[in-house]
Amino acid sequence: MLDRSLRWPWIYGPAVFRREAPSVVVKGESSEAFAPLGRELERIVTQYGGGAALAVYHRGELVADLWAGARDAVGTPWTYNTMSPSFSTTKGVAATALHIMVDRGLLDYDDPVCKHWPEFGQAGKQDITVRHVLSHRSGLYHIRRMIESAEQLLDWDYVIHALERATPVHSPGERTGYHGLTFGFLVGELVQRVSGLRFSEVVRRFIAEPLGLDGCYIGAPERELRRAAQLLMPRSVLRSLAPFASEGILTHSVAALVRGAERVLHLGGVNLDTQSILDSFAPRGIHAFDFSSKATLRATIPAANGLFTARSLARMYAALANGGELDGVRILSQDTLKRATQRQRPTRYTSVIPFDMGWRLGYHSVLTSRGLPRRAFGHFGLGGSGAWGDPQRNLSVALIVNSGVGSPLGDFRIIRSGGVALSCARSSRR
Repeated sequence: MLDRSLRWPWIYGPAVFRREAPSVVVKGESSEAFAPLGRELERIVTQYGGGAALAVYHRGELVADLWAGARDAVGTPWTYNTMSPSFSTTKGVAATALHIMVDRGLLDYDDPVCKHWPEFGQAGKQDITVRHVLSHRSGLYHIRRMIESAEQLLDWDYVIHALERATPVHSPGERTGYHGLTFGFLVGELVQRVSGLRFSEVVRRFIAEPLGLDGCYIGAPERELRRAAQLLMPRSVLRSLAPFASEGILTHSVAALVRGAERVLHLGGVNLDTQSILDSFAPRGIHAFDFSSKATLRATIPAANGLFTARSLARMYAALANGGELDGVRILSQDTLKRATQRQRPTRYTSVIPFDMGWRLGYHSVLTSRGLPRRAFGHFGLGGSGAWGDPQRNLSVALIVNSGVGSPLGDFRIIRSGGVALSCARSSRR
């Protein structure tokens, strides 16, 4: 039986002060076996402020659908249908759209990209394949060198033409370099070329509508923007990039900090390539770019501007975790899904992210506070959001947030939420 309007008190801070935070009311439903997720969501909102939603499917059933906190800076309550911009969590949805095109025979993973996008095949890119793009091995992560300003991310045609003219920073397949912003444009243009539809329409027609998703947009219509949560972290997150993004130089203090980090990581056997990080994430002006503005949410940036409810993300991954089908609706064949989620062999060298993410085709491996579920796949995002599915346990987890810092690949909120969900799923078998 589902428990409604769950509520727990939360004490935080040093015990000597006995300071009690304002009560956080967790609303929604959860089965008894997954009740700990409510306490976890309360902890998240208490610690980070703002609001959040957490949804989990298990064995094809929605076992937790929870939300709490505020959707904006003035404290408007988060509601059942609130959506939040979710940064790189978007990449998992974008990749799924491309897999559906493969499933329909419109292209194949080992096709050269220029077979379907002829203008792409210039400047040494004729051998880049769809697989290279999906596994972040095309050598085209350097958005900072392709466009003049972050505001140009809003202009689809401008970015596509910039990618067509760009020369890869390495040969295809030579190394893995996380395509922080370019991934979505590469995937999105391929989808558009083979489908003849706008990318946002493909997401709607082939993912959102068949699965009955109540909030899944990459390029949201104006009428849905009233449901969007306000991001409370973009200035704090992106301001740290200002020394790089505004002037193109490092201040002495920032340079010293970066060099220190490089030395520490090198001692641990990790080589940090700071230039590739800036190239991937920091086009000039990114510190002032508003990812929650109406103009940004209406645009199509399939690596970074998805607008989702947690239950929509969880439902999509529930279908993928269940062999590509949910409630009698199939979005992917089992054969294509197996190819899409097979772990790619690591490359010898990496850029941008200095370690192997366990890449599938457009998804990465999943880290939780209770271990690494071997067959799980998904994508996490800046600011703490994330979504994933685990075929072994027929489990999917999705978290959306509007406050906090995090990293380009999520933070401990999605890692811990996933761990709680895993623990609940294991206990429910007993």
